[in-house]
Amino acid sequence: MNKFLRWLTAYATKFGLEVLCRIHKENWERLPFQGPLIAYANHTGMVEAPLIYTQLMPRRATALAKIETWDNWFLGWIFTLWEIIPIRRGEADMEALRAALEALSQGMILGISPEGTRNRTGQLLRAHGGAALLALKSGAPLLPIAHWGGENFLANLKRFRRTDFYIRVGKPFVLDAGGERVTKEVRQQMA
Repeated sequence: MNKFLRWLTAYATKFGLEVLCRIHKENWERLPFQGPLIAYANHTGMVEAPLIYTQLMPRRATALAKIETWDNWFLGWIFTLWEIIPIRRGEADMEALRAALEALSQGMILGISPEGTRNRTGQLLRAHGGAALLALKSGAPLLPIAHWGGENFLANLKRFRRTDFYIRVGKPFVLDAGGERVTKEVRQQMA
């Protein structure tokens, strides 16, 4: 039943967002069809997470999301149904990291916003080390994703206009720190 509900809600969300947004994908063919993957992206608003999540289908995906999201009963229900992993920000949440590693071991895509919060300035914030740590522990490739346009979603919705939403996919790569700490150079490679 949960698989069916996950499928139904995800495809209904995808349909709704494709009605409300014109989605422009660049280099989408770089997205691997199978195997574990850490897709990391900037986080500018509320629409990009469900939009990118549903565009990844039929690949099985999950993501890390702040635990406070589950305070909203509807979002908590959807995120639980979609197997989103709650994370406590501001601490090393080992339970969330173990769940993320388990998802990667099952060949899932893990979505993560390394900045750890929404950023409405357009300037990249300092990234936390979680994405690099997960990549090194799991051996999963990293896939950089940039998006823009979603910051206009609510304003356009109020004016009954469709939002142009752009997604640009970078080249997947594997981190190899040679067993050493994640250095500034490794973090720069991710940016």
